[in-house]
Amino acid sequence: MALTVNDMDRFTASTPRLEAIAYRLLGSASEAEDAVQDTFLRWQAADVDRIEVPEAWLTKVLTNLCLNQLTSARARRETYVGQWLPEPLLAGDPMLGPADTAEQRESLSYAVLTLLERLTPNERAVYVLREAFDYSHREIAEILDVTEAASQQIFHRAKKHIADGRSRTEVDEATARRIVEEFLAAATSGQTDQLVRMLTKDAVSIGDGGGKVPARAKAFEGAVAVAKFMRGLFKPSPAKRALVGGAAEIHITAANGAPALVAVVDGLVVGVMCLQIDAEGIAAFRNQVNPDKLRRATRRWAAADHGEPLFTLS
Repeated sequence: MALTVNDMDRFTASTPRLEAIAYRLLGSASEAEDAVQDTFLRWQAADVDRIEVPEAWLTKVLTNLCLNQLTSARARRETYVGQWLPEPLLAGDPMLGPADTAEQRESLSYAVLTLLERLTPNERAVYVLREAFDYSHREIAEILDVTEAASQQIFHRAKKHIADGRSRTEVDEATARRIVEEFLAAATSGQTDQLVRMLTKDAVSIGDGGGKVPARAKAFEGAVAVAKFMRGLFKPSPAKRALVGGAAEIHITAANGAPALVAVVDGLVVGVMCLQIDAEGIAAFRNQVNPDKLRRATRRWAAADHGEPLFTLS
């Protein structure tokens, strides 16, 4: 049955919310787009006149598609080359979804997206739908075909897993930006001791190159090890210039609602470094350099006003 203009409009109106849900569930913008497209195909094939609440129907279809994807993704990530990190979304990207409450902002953070990988598919779905999109447990139970009590239990279990792995209280946006600027100044000046003082004792640095760009398979752990790595990373060299295809302009921006450094070469985003900052200092660097996970960031960068770079790595 062909969709009417009204049927198309109803799906189009739901698309931003569906994409935001799928991104939080999958940690991948490209996979989120595919999931929404598959949802549309099922909407197209359905007898939409018999669907009483289109939003609920679409959310149920999308969520179950994502659950299937998460199950297969776990097997793929076991053979992934190096560390796996989510795909970062730059400030203003509509796929980030709602960020009005503290819970919503936290659920889209790069740190929490990484922690979500520890959850089972069902735990992840319940956490995202409840925490980020404020679905009731009754609604979640209908989406996942579980009881309301089971939804509540799954949610509490997921919250505990996230809380156990979460860092200490984060700082405000202005303070975070100042810390990032100080970090960049120290990293580019060779002041390793100053870098160490800016990091928490248990600081970590994780890189995802996907086997396409060099990235250490194991994380750097501890303030001294991370500081030495950062000093080397921001030290100009012909090898780095050749690797990224030219001089990299380094900008301060936000990714997933937190401070980030973006490396850009001739308009192409070649790296996004997401910083996790708390009251004790910089706790983590999560560095995405896999080109497959930077395509959307490049499109977003080209459409945004980003000003002059703070530093050029040549």
